[in-house]
Amino acid sequence: MQEVSRSGAAGELKLDALIADLWWRVRLLNTDILEEEAKAGVFDAQQPTYPPLAANLRVRRDNLVATIGMLEQRAASAREAA
Repeated sequence: MQEVSRSGAAGELKLDALIADLWWRVRLLNTDILEEEAKAGVFDAQQPTYPPLAANLRVRRDNLVATIGMLEQRAASAREAA
């Protein structure tokens, strides 16, 4: 069996904590998006009256989700290597 260094396990925990924190932020953004849509009464991002703030928050959320995907792949690779 391969030995896992303490720093390797700690790094894994930090990466898992970062991923969990980013998912929490995605949930916050989702809430903010829904609030902006409700204020404007427009829920379709394709509509010309869609709130600009909600559109901006959607882009931020989508970027975070892409980042989380890359971090989850990195975490999976690290677990396989261990």
